[in-house]
Amino acid sequence: MSDEGLLQGRLEGREAFAGQVRQALACAAREGWREIVLSDASFADWPLGERAVAESLQAWSASGRRCVLLARRYDEVVRRHARFVAWRRTWSHIVEARGCPSADALEIPSAIWSPHWVLHRLDPDRSTGWAGREPDRRQALRELLDEWLQMSSPAFPATKLGL
Repeated sequence: MSDEGLLQGRLEGREAFAGQVRQALACAAREGWREIVLSDASFADWPLGERAVAESLQAWSASGRRCVLLARRYDEVVRRHARFVAWRRTWSHIVEARGCPSADALEIPSAIWSPHWVLHRLDPDRSTGWAGREPDRRQALRELLDEWLQMSSPAFPATKLGL
């Protein structure tokens, strides 16, 4: 596996975080990651609406792939990330969106998980955290995300019924 552009170690700052989100999704497309989990209270400061991110997600999307989204609410996603919303609509069969609307915004992990690499933003306000391929860290983050996913319910439908 190539780790070109992916951080291995401490993450500091909003630009570094946004850059790693971009790099991770580009790497997922390049390497054909089978599963990714994107988790954040609102995704407000993620670069999901950018053309490059939408292109990476489009290139990543294929049969046998799975993307799990976890958020407190998706209002900011709809408001700020039109390209991502369109991608989610097109690929709804591989995207599972879950929500925890009663959770505290600071409790929901801000993270990207894959079987190959993870990013965990421990302090979303300062955009500090860590990233890497270490198996122990990947496993610990997956267990944390699984706990939240068990408490969540379906959210962010791909289409709105009834007009």
